[in-house]
Amino acid sequence: MADSTAHVSRSRDLDKLLLRPGHLVGPTFEPGPELRDDLRKFATVLVVGAGGLGCELLKDLALSGFKNLEVIDMDRIEVSNLNRQFLFRLQDVGKPKAEVAAKRVMERVSGVNIVPHFCRIEDKDIEFYNHFNIIALGLDSIEARSYINAVACSFLEYDSDDKPLEETIKPMVDGGTEGFKGHARVIIPGVTPCFECTIWLFPPQVKFPLCTLAETPRTAAHCIEYAHLIKWDEVHSGKAFDPDDPEHMKWVYSEAVKRAELFGIPGVTYSLTQGVVKNIIPAIASTNAIISAACALETLKIVSGCSKTLSNYLTYNGAEGLHTKVTEFVKDMDCLICGPGVLIELDTSVTLQKFMDQLQEHPKLLLSKASVKYREKNLYIQAPPVLEELTRSNLNLPLFDLMGKIRKDIVHVTGTTTNNDKKTSCLRKLRVVFKGIDGATDMDTAGGA
Repeated sequence: MADSTAHVSRSRDLDKLLLRPGHLVGPTFEPGPELRDDLRKFATVLVVGAGGLGCELLKDLALSGFKNLEVIDMDRIEVSNLNRQFLFRLQDVGKPKAEVAAKRVMERVSGVNIVPHFCRIEDKDIEFYNHFNIIALGLDSIEARSYINAVACSFLEYDSDDKPLEETIKPMVDGGTEGFKGHARVIIPGVTPCFECTIWLFPPQVKFPLCTLAETPRTAAHCIEYAHLIKWDEVHSGKAFDPDDPEHMKWVYSEAVKRAELFGIPGVTYSLTQGVVKNIIPAIASTNAIISAACALETLKIVSGCSKTLSNYLTYNGAEGLHTKVTEFVKDMDCLICGPGVLIELDTSVTLQKFMDQLQEHPKLLLSKASVKYREKNLYIQAPPVLEELTRSNLNLPLFDLMGKIRKDIVHVTGTTTNNDKKTSCLRKLRVVFKGIDGATDMDTAGGA
């Protein structure tokens, strides 16, 4: 009886969203207990990252009615994680984050099943990611976000009118935090901007010129990097610096303090030294909780249709008071990752040379001096001469054979085009479809990135 009462209490607020109609619901929303039960039974969510934001996401999704979750993370628990990654305890130090996080949530939320994956995101084959209804990102790396974004967009297909096919869309919800600031965004490949469409939102990584460190330091970070990058090698020639060795870190801190005193620069602390050397992003538990709540709500809205989703980028700033803002960014139709590209239909007998000739005549391309790349393989390279000679033999081979005899896929070409009587170099994404394969004589769709 107690378990039944707890279950009703836990699902009360969820039922208000899923069992009743409303004015702000999505076009496919059909309220009722069947929707709630289907959410629990069939909806599958992958959480990428089991750190500060990932721990919150797993907890929030489990308490929002999702019963089938998986989490992937390559890191082990460190003592420094314990102040904000609330699923971990001192006795967990050294254990995989994904495994401990999954175990703790399953202990506290009855009925939820979380499958952990202790590995790099690149270790999973692409099809692994296709099994999920939605992917929630709790990452602190631009590179990792770009990788997952490219994977999700690789499932995307367009029709001959450059409209995305709904059944091929793999939605993502992305969260990020830094100190008192954070963001939550909804990425619907082919509909909203993908990560690469708005990569400019992320500031460039800070790198200090060595001449500044050596001659004219102006900040505490300059003094720390001088001790780390220059002084260490001068004193410990041939000995590698280990950022996880406390003695090494104390030495850098001590030298940074001396450097700062020499130039009259305040602000060098041991925690700052750790942050600069290990590129640690400051993290605050309350920010993680707020951003995770936004991401979990958007995940629920996408899967159930109980409300219209965020359009499409929310920023949060709790540094001075409380400020939240939603911005609607526009999708880049020429994006090489999520954009439709240009549809090219070919016979299987067309050689690479003939394909390149067609690029010059295609009204949307007018591309000359093309170099052609398929996945990670260069099919033909215009320059330098040594690479041109190595790939020249491909020109007389059918493109169908060079692409492994598959019906359709993406090819990237680099070349020269004329715009306003001015020649410019450009990179284009092409959706190549071979006619007459598998009995299909009029294929007009091709895969995403």
